[in-house]
Amino acid sequence: MLVSKQWLNEYVDVSHTSGQDLADLITKSGIEVEGVDVRDEALNNIVVGRVLTKEKHPEADKLNVTTVDIGQDEPVQIVCGAPNVEAGQDVIVARVGARLPGIKIKRAKLRGVVSEGMICSLEELGFEKKYIREDEQDGIHTFREPVTPGQDVLELLGLRDEILELGLTPNRSDCLSMYGVAYEVAALYDTTPTFPVVEVKEAETATAVDVTLDSEDCPFYAAREIQGVTIQESPTWLKNRLIANGIRPINNVVDVTNFVLLETGQPLHSFDAEKLGKRIVVRQAHAGESFTTLDEVERTLDSSMLVITDGERPVALAGVMGGANTEVDENTTSIILESAYFAPISVRKTSRVLGLRSDSSARFEKGVDPRRVLLALDRAATLIAELSGGAVQAGVAQAGTLELDDHLIEASVSYINHRLGMEIEGTVMQTLLERLGLGVELSGDALTVSVPTRRQDLKIPADLAEEVARLYGYDALTSSLPSEASRGFLPKRNIHRRHLRRTLQGAGLSQAITYSLTSEQRAMQFNEREDLHPVKLAMPISEARSTLRTSLIPGLLEVAQHNVARQHADVAFYELGSVYLQRDASLETLPIEQEMIGGVAVGVSEQHRAHGTLVKTDFFVMKGIVETLASAVGVTLTFEAASIPSMHPGRTARILLDGEAIGFVGQVHPGLSKEQYGLKEVYVFELEAMALRSKEEQVYSEISRFPSMTRDLAIVVERSVTAQSIVDVMTEAAGPLLQTIELFDVYTGENVGENEKSFAFSLRYQNKERTLVDEEITTAQQRVVDAVKETFNAELRA
Repeated sequence: MLVSKQWLNEYVDVSHTSGQDLADLITKSGIEVEGVDVRDEALNNIVVGRVLTKEKHPEADKLNVTTVDIGQDEPVQIVCGAPNVEAGQDVIVARVGARLPGIKIKRAKLRGVVSEGMICSLEELGFEKKYIREDEQDGIHTFREPVTPGQDVLELLGLRDEILELGLTPNRSDCLSMYGVAYEVAALYDTTPTFPVVEVKEAETATAVDVTLDSEDCPFYAAREIQGVTIQESPTWLKNRLIANGIRPINNVVDVTNFVLLETGQPLHSFDAEKLGKRIVVRQAHAGESFTTLDEVERTLDSSMLVITDGERPVALAGVMGGANTEVDENTTSIILESAYFAPISVRKTSRVLGLRSDSSARFEKGVDPRRVLLALDRAATLIAELSGGAVQAGVAQAGTLELDDHLIEASVSYINHRLGMEIEGTVMQTLLERLGLGVELSGDALTVSVPTRRQDLKIPADLAEEVARLYGYDALTSSLPSEASRGFLPKRNIHRRHLRRTLQGAGLSQAITYSLTSEQRAMQFNEREDLHPVKLAMPISEARSTLRTSLIPGLLEVAQHNVARQHADVAFYELGSVYLQRDASLETLPIEQEMIGGVAVGVSEQHRAHGTLVKTDFFVMKGIVETLASAVGVTLTFEAASIPSMHPGRTARILLDGEAIGFVGQVHPGLSKEQYGLKEVYVFELEAMALRSKEEQVYSEISRFPSMTRDLAIVVERSVTAQSIVDVMTEAAGPLLQTIELFDVYTGENVGENEKSFAFSLRYQNKERTLVDEEITTAQQRVVDAVKETFNAELRA
């Protein structure tokens, strides 16, 4: 929000302070002032001049020699190269000794002719081109209103001003207007702001406009009709106000609506009455309805958008922007002026979906003051009638009601003091809050505060404590140490996350953090669930980042690809992050956010050059990492062969916990890894991070001091039999003496049937209380052999 100190001075006397001092005071009160622009800092000695004569320069075709009255005893001679300079014009003159941005004016000779000054354009005074009339953008500025030679141009153009830029937080929407800032500054200086008295002079003819509300998103709508207007350039004072606040002047009617928007914070819109007609209907847009806004862009609407119509066609997007079909132009002779209250959520949705932001939508989204809806309408109608020569028709066409009651907050002096850690008397609090324009009743310790509708950020007693602290002065708050020591702690979920990270880092994986957004194609890779649907952004920055991810693996593959392309051939990464699962094809429900942990490994996983050892990453290396992770958190996982899109059909396993699938591990399909990621052989895993949390507290047992005994067992079974199913049968049959089972060989080939394979296991037995004897081990081993033969029709292999 830009605030002109000169404009603010009309409501609150701030003439006694500099813009920087005012900025410091506002900042100390809790509203940050991001900067102060002194508009005349690089300007001086610039006056109004009247061109008396103009002649061609004798030595230059593009130069003119003029004599100019600048309010001194004698006119001065100035050489000017502007194509639009003419005798009789009132112009801007920088006298000898004047200072312009980057220029100091001196007496000079131009092609042999003396020039005592410079006739200036607005651009040479520091104005941006967008604020300059089109016919003057390549020439000098001429005044259209009566002025006097020698008059101070800086005062005339409102340049003796300082502009404060407020960095407002979303809750302080009350300061998105000069009225709101005036209330704030008046409270800081302990004074009362004064605002213009609005009295509408109405014609005898009553307005014929009719308003109908067909949507709950517009609780109140009002309009005034002004006939006999003349569309023309706005007066200098009005243009100065708009330019100081960063708004380009257009014409007297549009400029007034923008001026009142800045003044009161209430957005307005003006329609050409002949183009609109006498009927106004506020309704929801029809799905697929098209509408061209004032920026000449045709937009397709949906039923969530609120529109203003003439009973049939849309003429404005409620609270966002008007339509080209009812635009006020130079031929307009009567207007209908709109002022309404639109639901903030409705305006926000429309603005977001269409990607269309405006000064009006910014204010409606945060909530406007309902008490200023009619005030702003009357203020604008009065100014338009005054500046355009129009007549305001009697009466206001309106529909709906507004909630105008004050909001009551009950608090106590002791509560506020406790929150602030101070001892402020109740009467002092009452005075401070009344300075903000709040109604306050103090009865003993109890405070009852009546909050007007303009301060929609004050809802609860804690808000009052903040207001008291702001006005009392944050620097007056006493410093103190906490009276009680408190111990910090980590939630169990965070402890679990740290445990997972440390385990994977210990296994040799480095942490990666990838984008939550990916392309639509990659979003559905590595996903076997057919009921999932991609969740796309409404306005993505690119197609490559347009969709929420459903798996961590594509992002990790991009990281691996990036490293391998830079000659880091042996890499291993993991990521702990969220994926987004949407099972509703209509996308009307929010996606489910699920925390996953994933890993990727390429190349060599272990290398000892001194011993000549080289372990290449394969399925079993990746499976071992998953098992290490499960062991570290105290859960037991099982694995079963799986066919998953994007994964190798013969080197992929589903990860099971208590019989439920929680993830997968295996090799990425060679076609996918090579074609899309440029990786020859890459292995990955992904599983639900929170599913790995053990339901039982881990109990550690002492290492047995008695020796263990090992027996090997090689069996031949059908190829469809999995190693895990054999391990389960062995474990149950062996009894409590069996400590571990390790699969150390899988064989297919000679001496084994075509549809058979050989597994070799190493079984370790141990008793923690005594030394085992051979008979015990022989008995347990025989039970294992018998169980395997009976269950899988297995044969022992010598």
